[in-house]
Amino acid sequence: MERASTISLVIIVSVLCVAVSVSATSRTGSSDFIKSSCSSTRYPAVCVQSLSVYASAIQQSPKQLAQAALNVSLARARSVSTFVSKLSHAKGMSSRDRAAIKDCVDNIGDSVDELTRSVQELGRTGKSGSFMWHVSNVQTWVSAALTDENTCVDGFVTKGKVKDVVRGRIVNVAQVTSNALALVNRYAHKSGTNNAANP
Repeated sequence: MERASTISLVIIVSVLCVAVSVSATSRTGSSDFIKSSCSSTRYPAVCVQSLSVYASAIQQSPKQLAQAALNVSLARARSVSTFVSKLSHAKGMSSRDRAAIKDCVDNIGDSVDELTRSVQELGRTGKSGSFMWHVSNVQTWVSAALTDENTCVDGFVTKGKVKDVVRGRIVNVAQVTSNALALVNRYAHKSGTNNAANP
C-alpha cells in the first residue's frame, strides 16, 4: 500500500513538472513571438512593453497580436479622451489653448470611434470570405485614428505647460496606435499570402 502511494506521488510530481515545463516553454515562445513581431514596428520597445502582459492570450497568433495591439491603443485613447475632456474645463487657460483643447477633444473622440470600429472589424476577418475587405477597413480606420491623434497636438500654436501636458499623453497613444497599424499590416500580409496560396 505504501509502495503504491509512493508510485502515485512520483507520477503526480512528474506530471506537474511536465505541465510547468510546457507552460514555461509556451510563455517563452509567446514572448519571443511578440519580440520578433514588434521588431517590425516603429516603436519596438513600447510594443513589447505594452503587449507582453497579453502573451498567454496572443500565443503565436498574428491576429491575436493585432487584436491586442488595437485594444491597447483603444484603451489609451479613451484614457486620453477623458483627460483632455477634464482639462477643457480647467480655469486660467488662454483663449488659444482653450480652442486647441476643444479641437483636441473632438480629434481624440474621433480616434476612439475609429479604433472601436477597428477592433470590431478585425474580429470579423475570420468569419467570411472577404478577408481583405475587412482588413482594409481596419487599416483605413487605424490610419485615420493616428492622424487625429497627431492633429490634436498640431492645434497648439504656442509652447507652454498645457501643450506639454497634452503632448506627453498624445505621444504615448500615437506610438501604440502606430505599432497597432504595423501589426495589422503584418497580419494582413501573412494571412493574405496564406489565403492566396490556399484559395
